[in-house]
Amino acid sequence: MDFGRVDETLLDEIDFKLSAEPLFNKQVLKGKPVKKPEIYLGCAKWGRKEWIGKIYPKGTKEKDFLEQYVHHYNSIELNATHYKIYSPADIRKWGEKAKGKNFKFCPKVPQSISHYSTLVNADVQTTAFLEGVMALEDQLGPIFLQVSDKYSPNRKDNLFKYLDSLPKDLSFYLEVRHPEWFADAAISKELFGTLRELNVGAVITDTAGRRDVCHMHLPTSGAFIRYVGNSLHPTDYTRIDDWINRIKFWLDHGLKELYFFMHMHDEAFSPELTVYMVDKLNAACGLKLQKPAFVNGNTLF
Repeated sequence: MDFGRVDETLLDEIDFKLSAEPLFNKQVLKGKPVKKPEIYLGCAKWGRKEWIGKIYPKGTKEKDFLEQYVHHYNSIELNATHYKIYSPADIRKWGEKAKGKNFKFCPKVPQSISHYSTLVNADVQTTAFLEGVMALEDQLGPIFLQVSDKYSPNRKDNLFKYLDSLPKDLSFYLEVRHPEWFADAAISKELFGTLRELNVGAVITDTAGRRDVCHMHLPTSGAFIRYVGNSLHPTDYTRIDDWINRIKFWLDHGLKELYFFMHMHDEAFSPELTVYMVDKLNAACGLKLQKPAFVNGNTLF
């Protein structure tokens, strides 16, 4: 992911500390932990040739990448659906690769809807998209709508009406990027308040060059985090440490589900940082989350 990318020489100058916990979250975090929170960790893609010989055995063919991926992670951002509407038969083939595992696919709404339409009269395309992803059945995780970074609050009515039209029995999260959603407190309040009324979650994106989108608001009792690292720069680890503290706080106060997706400007290094995160999260929260297993056992730690 290149969104929010800055020159590496500037990373040490950025204040990466997560913002204070909003009072807004007290409406969904009631103060007591749930017995079995759903926690899923994953990456943006499974098709990384750089992982051959790292977490995929040497000689692994591209057609077998997903089959290998599900041994290391329990979730995936399904970015493929952002570029094409797939048939139920095509999507069912992906689900078969994770059969028998507690694994969730989190499909991204097609860009033909999210970026190239006004979100008006998008019913036909939306129905076709949803018919496809519902073939995942119990492997279907939250669906996320990322609108263009040019999509400003001036078009909020279209956005809110579209979100309200979505099926209520499915889980949705929204990612907005236009700076005006965050620069004006009244606009932000309306955004997160409306999402709460619609029972739609808010994607939190943690990336170096856009600290405003790392907003910490939880309209629902779930968190969907897109973390963008910088190829194992020292700040990647201190940022993860900060996230461990926040996630522990959320879990201790009633967070029901967590989806955390590891992104890198160079995705080759996502497994290493995932291992670091899982070790820290397991230790802090008493969890037993799975982590990538390296072919040679070496994770740089």
